Amino acid sequence: MTPTNGRPPAGDAAGGGQAGAGGGTVEGRPTTADSRADGQPGNESGAGPGPARRDTVAAVVRQWRAVHPGLDTGPMEVIGRINRCAALLQQAEDAPLRRAGLSRPEFDLLGALRRTGHELTPGDLARETFSSGAAVTKRLKHLTERGLVERRGDTRDRRVAHLRLTDTGRALVDGILPEQLSYETAVLSVLAPEGQGDLAALLADLLSGLEGRMGPVRA
Repeated sequence: MTPTNGRPPAGDAAGGGQAGAGGGTVEGRPTTADSRADGQPGNESGAGPGPARRDTVAAVVRQWRAVHPGLDTGPMEVIGRINRCAALLQQAEDAPLRRAGLSRPEFDLLGALRRTGHELTPGDLARETFSSGAAVTKRLKHLTERGLVERRGDTRDRRVAHLRLTDTGRALVDGILPEQLSYETAVLSVLAPEGQGDLAALLADLLSGLEGRMGPVRA
């Protein structure tokens, strides 16, 4: 997330640079096409014709190929870049949350209460945020003490609590969300709109397949 001018915050990404089209940086500058080590143009990642890549994953792939020339690095090139992008994005987006005194899991709980628009039980929140019950209980304690969330006991079962945002909690979420979206828009601007749509569709297919096979990860 960034200030509302739409530019990612300087120094928030690892190494003080901004994510480039290749998914990495070289001395703080977005990476661009390069040539192979033998001086010939090509695709360093080995994913077919196209420009070579100089992101951090391409360097790892190049090293593995030197050790194992016959190694199929295709999965590494995809999953490694997804993991690297996720780490860089989370590092930058967490800065506004830290300024607000929130962890990302805590903001996820606040966001779930805001976007659903109605009271939720701790169990509901665990499912909405893919979290364990114990983790949700701990986070809710902090949010309640800060006056961001309030609970109401169930009239029929005292063991059940119903949770909702306070006015302060709602204002906090509504204040942070535009900043997050502004940041994400700036980051994705390295891709053409049609490229963003293609990437979203591919990631949706991957996520659907993984969730169908492994189920959601709970933290």
